Amino acid sequence: MIGVSCLARGADQVFARVVLDAGGTLEVVLPAADYRERKVKPDNAAEFDELLARSATVRTLAFPESNREAYMAAGEHVLNSVDAMIAVWDGKPSGGHGGTGDVVEAARRRGIPVTVVWPDGAERE
Repeated sequence: MIGVSCLARGADQVFARVVLDAGGTLEVVLPAADYRERKVKPDNAAEFDELLARSATVRTLAFPESNREAYMAAGEHVLNSVDAMIAVWDGKPSGGHGGTGDVVEAARRRGIPVTVVWPDGAERE
C-alpha cells in the first residue's frame, strides 16, 4: 500500500501514520517551498518532521508561497498519483479554493473512487 498525503495537520497526518503503521509506504506532496515554515505550527513541528523523515519520497511543488493556488495544485498532484481517495470531509464547500471539497470534486470528475469519512458529532475547527 502506498499512501499519498500533503501532511496537513489533523486528518492528513493521521492518515500518514496509519499508512506507515500498517507497513505501507508514504509519499508526501508539499504545496510550496515555504510550507513547513509558514503552515506548520510549533506544537506540530515534531510530528510533521517525523512523518516527513519516514516518507519514501517528498515532492515540493514549484510554488514559492503556500496559498490556495498551491493547495489546489498539490491536491491535483495527489490525484494524479492515486487509484482511490479517502477524504475526511463534512460534505460542505471548501473554505477557500484548494480545500477538501474542491479536491473531492476534482477526484469525482476524474472518476477516482472517493470514500468520505466523517464521524458522527464531528465538527470543523
